[in-house]
Amino acid sequence: MARGSRRGAGRRLGCSIGALVLVVLLVLGIGWWVGNRGLPTGPEVPGPGPGEEPELTQPADCADVQLLAVPGTWESSPTDDPHNPTFLPNALLRTITDPLSEQYPGDRLEVFTVPYVAQFRNPQQPDEITYDQSRAEGTERARAEMAATHEHCPHTSFILLGFSQGAVIAGDLTNEIGTGNGPVPADRVLGSVLIADGRRLPGEGQSPGLSPGNGQGMEISLQPVTGITQLIAGATMTGPRPGGFGELADRTAQICDSRDLICNAPLNVVDGAARLQEFVANNAIHAMYATNPDVIVGTTVPEWAIGHIRELTDTAPEIAHE
Repeated sequence: MARGSRRGAGRRLGCSIGALVLVVLLVLGIGWWVGNRGLPTGPEVPGPGPGEEPELTQPADCADVQLLAVPGTWESSPTDDPHNPTFLPNALLRTITDPLSEQYPGDRLEVFTVPYVAQFRNPQQPDEITYDQSRAEGTERARAEMAATHEHCPHTSFILLGFSQGAVIAGDLTNEIGTGNGPVPADRVLGSVLIADGRRLPGEGQSPGLSPGNGQGMEISLQPVTGITQLIAGATMTGPRPGGFGELADRTAQICDSRDLICNAPLNVVDGAARLQEFVANNAIHAMYATNPDVIVGTTVPEWAIGHIRELTDTAPEIAHE
């Protein structure tokens, strides 16, 4: 081939490559220009306007509020239905939870009654479940339910309610959550109602009734003799809660009849064995919270609790469902 022909072919090839490079640069330049001019390059999903927060949503089976109720000793069973408890129809907490379940639809307020063994071993019946075992089971079931609900329903708010052994469990969870160690964040808890809490410490939480000022919870008074209580009933007296109720102190109601030795035991205990028997046998006052008019002036404990939980529920945000 002649040299001139090879030069002509080289020029044509160079022009083709140059044209290709120019086209690539032009395409890239247009893309850059469109992107920087803010012109639409495709469909966009409209977002919230300035100063607006995105709407909160969660699954359709999530309630706005979950009321976690923990029954007292002998008032529950590990096989009871948490949404329709029937083990003890006249259980104290049912005088509170039944009216609330009837008033609110399930998507607004879900009542979950923690099913657990709820026993306190009688020294004359050593085959019964010990208090430590019962309390551990109730605590774990309550904690697991809150954690599972929060994972599935991240915007659901919680209210805790407990009586007697159940108040110890609910109070322990309130302590965990309020001090940053619980199954849900503290800002997800609307309030906690503890009735006859065996770890009641004067000055911790709020007292809506006649606050006893001359005693404290049985588990605090008997802590120095916990070896004896463990031997008799398998019951460890755990003393006051480290850190109290933390962030939830102003949202926790402590309700106690001053004559109830479970939540208002003497500060100084001499004969631990005798006092434990006395405290456990203290059923007359301890069993009267449903009707006792002398705990909260002008009303009963269930009536006050229902009103309080209604207020908390009515102020909770309504969450849209997906």
